[in-house]
Amino acid sequence: MTVLLQSVALGLLLGGVYALAASGLTLIFGVMRVINIAHGAFLILAAFITYTLWDVLGIDPLLAIVITTPVVFAIGWATYKVVVSPVRSAPMASTVLLTFGLALVLEGAMGEIWGNNSTAIRPSYADESFTIGGIFLPKAQVYGGLIAIAVLVVLWLVLTRTWLGRAIRAAASNPSSAQLVGIRTASVAALVFAIGIAAAGAGGAITGVLYPFVPGSHYQWIARLLAIVVLGGLGSLNGAVLGALLFGLAETLTSTYVSPSWATAVPYAIVFAVLLIRPQGLLGTRLREDAVAT
Repeated sequence: MTVLLQSVALGLLLGGVYALAASGLTLIFGVMRVINIAHGAFLILAAFITYTLWDVLGIDPLLAIVITTPVVFAIGWATYKVVVSPVRSAPMASTVLLTFGLALVLEGAMGEIWGNNSTAIRPSYADESFTIGGIFLPKAQVYGGLIAIAVLVVLWLVLTRTWLGRAIRAAASNPSSAQLVGIRTASVAALVFAIGIAAAGAGGAITGVLYPFVPGSHYQWIARLLAIVVLGGLGSLNGAVLGALLFGLAETLTSTYVSPSWATAVPYAIVFAVLLIRPQGLLGTRLREDAVAT
């Protein structure tokens, strides 16, 4: 029973980190209908920025989120203005190819700046754990999970309790009507893209503490994040959170009760099984074919 409780606790903490990183990806799709293949590359970029702040300036990597997140927000806003905005109205295949190319450019830039050797962020508490009734919880994972949950709560409050959040939801549900009531959908799209990238940045700062990384690590992260948002339902923030928690639980429980070598494969098998039954994802909405055609 203790082993089960420990696995569930670790899975939920890990799922919180996944949810933070995936929230930006599903938010961008929900408002802009853009699948940002470069999302994982921005996450790894944030991990490298966090590593530099920790290694050069001695700033705690998790506290460095207050620096990393605004920096990545600015990079995301500039990227949207220069790269994404001109092709936003293009077919989805074009934006997928564009963001894939952007991911490759970011990978090359990171390789030039930081090199292609495996990098790890190891703060003083990296090998320490909390002990609660026989359950051992690594401090880095606990701190990272709690910070991820806190950032998600802030994001949820922004989306549900502020004028900006109402504008974002209006632009996502009906862009034409949003423009009629004075909402500048182009400006909202730029902010949404930057916020989504900033969420990936905050997630990257945390995952950099939990996992070693190289510039090419963005491939495994975008695969994981796409699986999560598809499982939860593309465009659904609640779905991304639910999908991330299930994904985290599947990884830790598989690692504990089956084999660590299967910890990556089993969650994807669950995604495949769910989509066979519910193609739109757990909390996604099935679009009418005539609506898609227009």
